[in-house]
Amino acid sequence: MTTEITQIRTPAEKALISLYASEKDRLPGNKAVKALRSQAFAEFERSGLPHRRIESWHYTDLRSQLREAAPLFTAGSSEFEDSLRHVQPKIPEGYALVLLDGTFVPELSDLDELPPGLTVRSLADVLASGDATLVERLAPKGLGTGDPALSLNAALMQGGAVVDIAPGTELAKPLIILSVMSAGAVHAAFHRSLVRVGAGAKLTLFEIVDAVEIGSNQQNGVLVIEMGDGAELEHLTRISRQGADAIIIRSVLATLGANCRYDGFALIADGGLVRRQIFLRFDGEHSAAGIRGLSLLSGKRHADTTLVVDHVVPHCTSREYFKHIIADEATGVYQGKVIVRPHAQKTDGGMKSRALLLSDSASMFNKPELEIFADDVVCGHGATVAQLDDDQLFYLRSRGLPRAEAEQLLLEAFAAEALDSVRDEGARGRLMTYVSDWLAARK
Repeated sequence: MTTEITQIRTPAEKALISLYASEKDRLPGNKAVKALRSQAFAEFERSGLPHRRIESWHYTDLRSQLREAAPLFTAGSSEFEDSLRHVQPKIPEGYALVLLDGTFVPELSDLDELPPGLTVRSLADVLASGDATLVERLAPKGLGTGDPALSLNAALMQGGAVVDIAPGTELAKPLIILSVMSAGAVHAAFHRSLVRVGAGAKLTLFEIVDAVEIGSNQQNGVLVIEMGDGAELEHLTRISRQGADAIIIRSVLATLGANCRYDGFALIADGGLVRRQIFLRFDGEHSAAGIRGLSLLSGKRHADTTLVVDHVVPHCTSREYFKHIIADEATGVYQGKVIVRPHAQKTDGGMKSRALLLSDSASMFNKPELEIFADDVVCGHGATVAQLDDDQLFYLRSRGLPRAEAEQLLLEAFAAEALDSVRDEGARGRLMTYVSDWLAARK
């Protein structure tokens, strides 16, 4: 006798199933894309929303946090059109690509000023074009396989951008992907972008996750990065201006060729529940990846940084370094896994997480992991959780500084060390200004 176990669906899961059923025929894509959507949603239906029993989601129980699944927002609505004029002032200097509610907006993007070697297309247009290689590139095999959030994104992706940087191109200004949620009723956005960096190309890519007004929207975004041999990419991310009930999921799927350099940095400055996950694989030898970040959390906000770095070839280097400043009843999570495959000899890997807790109610969960199947490697990890040093505070206060100013100086110094890794001076200055403003606003 066999017993069939039936999974009990939450209201949010039922709503997502109904949402896919009603929208699947209207979502962009040819026959191959529709097959990808169908397969991805079948995977999501089997697992449901990620929860504590899924090891990589143990500290971020989305099933219990997502009480209601918001509807998709439709381009062309009055709220969408009204929000367009509020986005323009948010666009920083650079080659800007604007996504509003997951929809690529050409009229706000710098398509007329793109330099030679940089090509940008709307994902919706490319999905309908019949590009036979696009499906494989949008969902690279072996990266994030089985992740429920990635499956849900693949099933419901509405839009995004496809960016090609020709071999040997060096961009004088940053390439900016500005993802903004519009005002109005609570809604959801699913988008996926692809950035292909040709051999020997060099650029700075700056992702900004923002909102027209602080609200409780839901966003699931994916960025796929392909780096050709000898390419160099500085990938910066800022997630900010989100309501305390907003849910933001950001996934990065990156593959590196030979002799590549990837430098990533993310600033998470409040934002409800934020889950940023990175899946990076070395496909070519003698490449290096640095993945770093800083989280600033207050209230009851929750930020989870989870990454998997897969060394499948020898002679590669990876560094992961994350800092967290956590106040009130906020929660920080860092999960880092480095996998060294049997043939990946001469791997050099290291990860570190450091957190400062500013109240007795603040929480930090660290889970560094190493899976090493080769014997000629150098790998290590470490994690610390502490409070501000009383001796340092006493020293500054003995020089006449009020306690609040003394705390801010120490916290700025702690944060600045993380920002030192940002090579683009303009971006580093803007990020540090954001950090200083956040610290100054603390009570």
